[in-house]
Amino acid sequence: MGTDGRCPWCGNQPDYIEYHDNVWGRPVTARDELFEKLCLDGQQAGLSWLTILRKQAGYRAVFADFIPETLAEYTQADIERCLQDRRIVRNRRKAESIVGNARALLAMEADEENFTRFLWSFVGGAPIINEWNRMDEIPTETPESRAMSRALKKRGFRFVGPTICYAFMQAVGMVNDHLVTCPVRAETLALSRRLQPS
Repeated sequence: MGTDGRCPWCGNQPDYIEYHDNVWGRPVTARDELFEKLCLDGQQAGLSWLTILRKQAGYRAVFADFIPETLAEYTQADIERCLQDRRIVRNRRKAESIVGNARALLAMEADEENFTRFLWSFVGGAPIINEWNRMDEIPTETPESRAMSRALKKRGFRFVGPTICYAFMQAVGMVNDHLVTCPVRAETLALSRRLQPS
C-alpha cells in the first residue's frame, strides 16, 4: 500500500502524489485536455510516467499548449527547433507524433467526428468503475483500450498502442482504477458517477 493508503504506484514523490490525488482518475471531457493527455501518454513509451510528468510544463511551452490548430501548422523546421529544447524528451518520432496527432484530430473534425465523444465511446460514454484490492489485479490493457488503439491508428494517430491507451483511459477517468483502499477513491467515484446514465 502506498503513502497514507494511496495507490502504491505514486510512492512518496510529492509531485507524483499531487498527480495521483488531483488528476489521475478524474473524468476529463475537454477536447484539448484529452488531446494533451493522449499525446503525453505516448511520450512515455519506454520511459516512466514520472519522467514525462516532470517535463509536462516544458512540453506545453514547446508544443503550443497542445492546441491542435496551432500544432497542425508546425513545419519540419518547427519540429527541428523543438528537438533542440531540453525541456522535452528529444525523440524525433515522438515529437513528430504530436504534430501528426494534431492533424489527425483536425481531420476527424473535418469529417464531423467529435473527438471527445469518439474517445468516450469506448467506455460507453461513462466511466468504468473497477474494484481492485491490489495493484497486480489491474490490467495493462483491456478490450476497450485495444479497440481505442485500433481506431486511433486507423485515423492516423501514432504512439497510441493498447497499453498507452489504457494508461490514458486511467488518467482521464474513463476507467477508475483507484484501489478500494485508496483515500482518493471516494472523491473520484463521485465525479465518475456524475457521468453515469441516470
